[in-house]
Amino acid sequence: MQGLCKFGFYEVFKVLYSNMLGEENTYLWRTSLYLAASASAEFFADIALAPMEAAKVRIQTQPGYANTLRDAAPKMYKEEGINAFYKGVAPLWMRQIPYTMMKFACFERTVEALYKFVVPKPRSECSKAEQLVVTFVAGYIAGVFCAIVSHPADSVVSVLNKEKGSSASQVLQRLGFKGVWKGLFARIIMIGTLTALQWFIYDSVKVYFRLPRPPPPEMPESLKKKLGLTQ
Repeated sequence: MQGLCKFGFYEVFKVLYSNMLGEENTYLWRTSLYLAASASAEFFADIALAPMEAAKVRIQTQPGYANTLRDAAPKMYKEEGINAFYKGVAPLWMRQIPYTMMKFACFERTVEALYKFVVPKPRSECSKAEQLVVTFVAGYIAGVFCAIVSHPADSVVSVLNKEKGSSASQVLQRLGFKGVWKGLFARIIMIGTLTALQWFIYDSVKVYFRLPRPPPPEMPESLKKKLGLTQ
């Protein structure tokens, strides 16, 4: 559900905001566009994720509590009501929105940079396999930055969901600066690999079903003329 909302709404918001900005501003402000579209998408994705995240952490961290989502959900609702599923949504936004903003913006700009400075030929001349390799590399690089940006909030969410009656600020205060960064290296490996595979699979599905795969953005001719870059 989270992936559906994240990737699906990202495409929707990217087109929506691009149409609002116009062709020239879309190019000039493309990083801001990626950040805004991904943040908007993740806002809704986290609402879909929060109940499953809460149940997952409860199952993982409280032995004997429940073994399945079907067991955990009614038990959580009976104990704490609907709040049991959504008390972690604000910390989730704190963790996932910066994570997703970094994930999409860094990926888009890394792909652009790889084709510009690393790949020795234009994207149009690359085979589908070569393009997917670029996608995987860019996804891994983006994943490293994602892990760093989101790790402190992830530490808070994990503790919050396994403890009753704690608030995000209380957990943050108790963990301290060092506590929120514990396990960062392991998370970089995990998130880097995960993000790379997500982008690789997403792009592979587009290739397989022959869905539109726009090339890296290029400066519009009208902007080139304004800047005196054309003869």
